[in-house]
Amino acid sequence: MNKRYCFKQNEIENIINRFGKDFYEKVLSDIEVYADKWTLTSIQFIPSYSANIVFICCSENFGNVVIKIGNPSFGETFTEFNTLCEYNGRRFCRVFDEDIENGVILEECVQPGNPLRDESSLLKRLSVFCSLYNGLHITPAKAEIYPTYTEWVGRITEYMSKRQDCKELYLYMKKAKDICLSVSTIYSQKMLLHGDFHHDNILLGNDGEYIIIDPKGVIGDPVFDVPRFILNEFGDEITTELYKKINDIIYILEKKLNIPNDILKQCLYVETAMGICWSVEDGSTPEEYPSLIKKVAFAETILTT
Repeated sequence: MNKRYCFKQNEIENIINRFGKDFYEKVLSDIEVYADKWTLTSIQFIPSYSANIVFICCSENFGNVVIKIGNPSFGETFTEFNTLCEYNGRRFCRVFDEDIENGVILEECVQPGNPLRDESSLLKRLSVFCSLYNGLHITPAKAEIYPTYTEWVGRITEYMSKRQDCKELYLYMKKAKDICLSVSTIYSQKMLLHGDFHHDNILLGNDGEYIIIDPKGVIGDPVFDVPRFILNEFGDEITTELYKKINDIIYILEKKLNIPNDILKQCLYVETAMGICWSVEDGSTPEEYPSLIKKVAFAETILTT
């Protein structure tokens, strides 16, 4: 039995269903190994089940920390670690140690860690995002170690072209790829982007300042780091009120970020299409396809008005 952390039965089932039994066994082993290596105590599991298994711990050397255990074959630990190193604590959380070969990384635990999603004021959320975004992006030391945003778009478009069960979504993604390539001819900087820059990756720190976590690490123009935030302002229901809200957000971002309205709309469409297609790749069922189509169709409505 795992002496460092004993998973509850539902946690075990969720990990195995999401990642497989072999990965669950890896986590059991890793938490033992790295708890010893980094002198970790008070280990608490964060049940997010996204790209990694995440624990909050206390470290004898670094204080409150987060340990992430991922699949090294995905390469996300490698790009996240290098991104955090490049930013070196500037607006991002700090990174302390790693075992990239095994997909394990040790990072600063942001406290109290309230996500920007908890902020009730839309204007405040937009203000925080813009303050973090403006002047954020840097030229990477080694651009070749990261994927590019256009490669992301191209890869998922190719994947969707082979899916015979959701041809409508493929057509949306194909259109998104064409738009992305078009935008990239005008906005062609090769900067280091977060790649998943939204509310839940912006956490409140002890000093009242927000700190960015969980970068994907991708190369592209900074305009492509805006739409994920807008997308996370979508509601569960597509309504007239939501249409007005998203257009108001785009108008505010146009002024604060000095990015043309039509470019923001195009980037939003690309990001929405790519996000829903990633959902398909991750295992969304055919029963879920209509709701995914509604979301990208809504982004298309925003695009064309």
